[in-house]
Amino acid sequence: MSEDLKRLNKYLSEAGHCSRREADRLIDAGRVTINDVVPEMGTKVSSEDIVKVDGEIIGARQQDFVYLAFNKPIDIVCTTDTRVEKDNIIDYINYPKRIFPIGRLDKPSEGLILLTDDGDIVNKILRASNNHEKEYLVTVDQPISQTFVERMSGGIYIEELGKRTKTCVVKKINRFTFSIILTQGLNRQIRRMCEYLNYEVQTLKRVRIMNIKLDMPLGQYRELTTEEFKILNELIKESKKTFEEKQHRTPDKNN
Repeated sequence: MSEDLKRLNKYLSEAGHCSRREADRLIDAGRVTINDVVPEMGTKVSSEDIVKVDGEIIGARQQDFVYLAFNKPIDIVCTTDTRVEKDNIIDYINYPKRIFPIGRLDKPSEGLILLTDDGDIVNKILRASNNHEKEYLVTVDQPISQTFVERMSGGIYIEELGKRTKTCVVKKINRFTFSIILTQGLNRQIRRMCEYLNYEVQTLKRVRIMNIKLDMPLGQYRELTTEEFKILNELIKESKKTFEEKQHRTPDKNN
């Protein structure tokens, strides 16, 4: 076990939380705990220890939570109700632990979706006010014009939802394909935006969620790497709960 021990300030630094000097200040201020006990300066920790700063767990998966990246095929439904949908994501993956998708992809869409059994990380990622990026590749039924790119990126009012989409990054890939990076989760957002401009979506694939990229074959899943998990935690650490978000949280269905 001794070879696995490392100084607490080094642990916090390698976890991407702060510099070693800042870690020393946090430890000295009593804001760091190891297994819920305030440690002395110079204390060493192992991979078995649970390290927290201001009550939040730092580092890798100390509580044995599952974090999966899955390349969802078309026609698989993102629901945990296995009684309702035959082609549901839970039965398809058939993971040995109970997990649930973070947000969703519509049945006719494919690509990256995250699954976990960690409810706290789900809540943080789903809050649209945190501006977490999601990137998609989309093909449409007619040539993409510069006007189309400008109007999509500038925001479009969706009458059915009574909302205007946020400005976003849209890039033309080829004659019929474009990429789009969204930071909100309106229902069928991309399809509705295209319909407003008289375009019809032919294929829609999500290729990135924040720092997690789609890099596995269709229908396959993998665990998040330690580095991916550290960066993901850094990106969502400022997520805040509000009364309105708790009461009216809406699943990510922007596809």
